[in-house]
Amino acid sequence: MRMLVRPVVAAMAAVALTAVTATAQSKVNVVTSTEDLASIAREVGGDRVNIIALARGVQDPHFVEPKPSFILAVNRADLYIAVGRELEIGWLPPLLTSSRNARIQPGARGYLDASLNVRILDIPTGQITRAMGDVHPLGNPHYWLDPGNGRRIAQAIRDKLSELAPDGRASFAQRYDDFDRRLAAAEKRWDAALAPYKGTKLVTYHRSWPNFMDRFGLEVIGYVEPKPGIPPSPSHILALIEEMKRQMVKVIVVEPYFSLRTPQSIASQVGGRVLVLAPSVGGAKEATDYIQLFEYNVRLLAAALKDVTGK
Repeated sequence: MRMLVRPVVAAMAAVALTAVTATAQSKVNVVTSTEDLASIAREVGGDRVNIIALARGVQDPHFVEPKPSFILAVNRADLYIAVGRELEIGWLPPLLTSSRNARIQPGARGYLDASLNVRILDIPTGQITRAMGDVHPLGNPHYWLDPGNGRRIAQAIRDKLSELAPDGRASFAQRYDDFDRRLAAAEKRWDAALAPYKGTKLVTYHRSWPNFMDRFGLEVIGYVEPKPGIPPSPSHILALIEEMKRQMVKVIVVEPYFSLRTPQSIASQVGGRVLVLAPSVGGAKEATDYIQLFEYNVRLLAAALKDVTGK
């Protein structure tokens, strides 16, 4: 019996070592609110992460219908990455509660609010009431449409993944550096493409684009929605048409999940055009990842502005 002890102990030690190695090398299960956050997380995490995005790029991320599969995905998550700024206020809190996953509740180690270290625009001042429409008290949540904020999001994800999976720290850092390099090179292309149109005025359907327009020096002078989330009235449409004529605005940018009927009617009155851009990764079939999202939008926008300005 004494002779069997050493082999048994050795076998147990080998099993324990195998378990520890498997745990160290296991992938981090990541769930994100949007495809944009998922795309950036894939850039940083690579094959060390499994990633599921809840909202599709063709959906309005304010209004996502939770599915049973969402609860299962969130229950298994090691990390949840939220847009924040109350973008998901109507659907995410009950989903996180229903998941019964203490690891990814707000304030827990496995919860990352991607908005905390980015540049936020349109932060309202004074008293906010429902009469103002779907105003976000913490500022505009569509901040990912500035590539500089995409870089900041990637930094936050790199740091959080390194905290949760320290064995992958070097890989996450290397992948972030590669993403940063490719993003910086792409920004030069995008800046050059839109440089001739700095100061050009546009109209958008919803307030999805302040970060994008500010980044590239374009000016939004009005919205098809009179207030965020409020359908346009005939009087608002008439006033918008008059303002577009007065300022000679020819382009209306619309998200893919809004009807084109009213924007096209307005455009016909001003001799302009409607341009459907992708506000998120997956919002168009060409917008397959975060960098391609900007490649797609910048290409279409530059072509439209060239058409209406002649530059």
